[in-house]
Amino acid sequence: MASMWKEFSKGLWAEIPPFRVVLGLCPTLAVTKNAENGLGMGLAVIFVLVLSNALISLVRKLIPKKVRIVCFIAIAATLVVAIELLMQAYTYPLYQQLGIFVPLIVVNCIILGRAEAFAAKNPVHLAIADGLGMGLGFTLSLTFLGALRELLGTGALFGRSVMWEGFKPFTIMVEAPGAFIALGGLLALMNCISIVSARRAGKEVPVNAGGGCGLGCCGTNQ
Repeated sequence: MASMWKEFSKGLWAEIPPFRVVLGLCPTLAVTKNAENGLGMGLAVIFVLVLSNALISLVRKLIPKKVRIVCFIAIAATLVVAIELLMQAYTYPLYQQLGIFVPLIVVNCIILGRAEAFAAKNPVHLAIADGLGMGLGFTLSLTFLGALRELLGTGALFGRSVMWEGFKPFTIMVEAPGAFIALGGLLALMNCISIVSARRAGKEVPVNAGGGCGLGCCGTNQ
C-alpha cells in the first residue's frame, strides 16, 4: 500500500505533469479557456492513461522491445477511440469544444511517457496507481488553469458569473496569449513554493526551481 500511495501521490505535486515535468502543454494551453474544458480534457486523459498503463503493464513481457512504441500507440489509440465515442454520445457539446485535441490524446507525451518510463517496467497495481495519480494531477492542473483564465477573462466560473457588478474582464486571458501568461505565472509560483519549502526544511534548493525563479519573494540571491 505504501508503494501504491507513493506512485499515486507523486503526480499530485512532485511530478505534476504540466507544472513539474512540463508534459502535455499543447492541450494545457489550447483547451483551458474555461474550467469546464479543462476538466473535460483531464477526465478523458485519466480514462486513457489509467487503462493504457494497466494494459501495457499486463502485456509488457509479451511486447518485443523493437516494436514497443508502436504497440503503446496502438493501445492508446484504441482507448482514445472509445473515449471519443463516449463523449460524442453523452457530452457532445464538450466534445465539439475540445475538437481535435481529443484524438490527439493518442500522442500526448504523458500517455507515451508513462507507458515507456513506468508501465512497461512495473506490475499492474503500481501502473494503475501511477496513471491515476498523473491523470488526476493533470486534471487538477487544467481545471485550475481554465478556472483562472475564465474568472479573469469573463468574470465567470463554470459558466456562472461570480465577480462583482462592474467588474471589467481581462479579455486577453481567454485568448491565446492569456494561456501563456497564466501558465508562466503558475510555473513561477510553484517554483517559489518549492524553494521556500526546501529552505524551511533545510534541504537543498531544487536545481530546476532555482533556475526558473529569481523573484525576491522566494528568498533567492541570484
